[in-house]
Formats: sequence, C-alpha cells, structure tokens
Amino acid sequence: MYPNYYRVNNWQPILNFLQQSLYAEEMVCARSSELFHIPQTQDLKGNNEMHNHLIPASYHRVTSVGSARRLVNGEQRQSIIATMTTCIVNAEKQDKGVREGLKVMEENASPEYKPVIKLIIQWQKQAEAYLKQAKDSLQAMGVSFPSGNEQQGGEY
Repeated sequence: MYPNYYRVNNWQPILNFLQQSLYAEEMVCARSSELFHIPQTQDLKGNNEMHNHLIPASYHRVTSVGSARRLVNGEQRQSIIATMTTCIVNAEKQDKGVREGLKVMEENASPEYKPVIKLIIQWQKQAEAYLKQAKDSLQAMGVSFPSGNEQQGGEY
C-alpha cells in the first residue's frame, strides 16, 4: 500500500534533525538582526544581502519542519514528502547566499564585533549540518530529492 518509509517511527529522527536546524537558524536570525539595532553595526556591509537569503532559508526550514511534523502525526501523502524535500533543497540553495553574506560581514566588521560574526557563522554551520543530516537520513530511507538545478515550486 505505502512504501516502508511511511512508518511513523521513521519520521521522528527526521523531524528532530529539522527542528535542530531550525533552532540554529533562529539563533542566526536573532543575532544577525540584532546588528541592525546596534549603532556600530547597523550599516554593516553584507548584512542586508545576507538577510535576502536568510529570510527564504528560514521559511523553507519552517515548512520542512511542519511537513515532517505532519508525517510524524500519521499523515501519509507523497505531496507532503515532496514539499519537505523541495524545501530542504531550497534551504540549501539559500544557505549559500547566507554564507557569502556572513563572509562579507566578517571582513567588514570592526575588531570588537568580529567574535559576534564568528558566532553567527558557527550557528549557520550548525543549521546546515543538521539540514544535511535530515537529507542524508531521508535518502537512506529511499526518499528521492529534486535536483538543485531545476526551479522548484514553493520558491517564494
């Protein structure tokens, strides 16, 4: 009837990885957004550009978590899995722009704020690492992913 990966217990580890990725993303958002409210960093080069990627990356993480939660709760539709996998791929694509923006921010931050940027970079690395663990686990379950090259629905 349904592929083996529809067993509810299979989805809990995926949900956990995605929640950890989202938590790390929350820290990236909170810490980098705070810089807009500090006079010495409010115009930090790279922050606006980084946020142009951080906002959609966050959206895609939120959506992937919601999709995984629905699967954990017993819903069994391929469209839910397709939504989750597409959002994971889209988050990965946006993460590249976040990394580039953080690099520009680090290069342009005054010495007293470089440690703050380095901490944000560490949180971003965590967000990406947990997202990769979710993706790797899904692939090990036999779930396929859209290629990163094609335009995917849900890219808002």
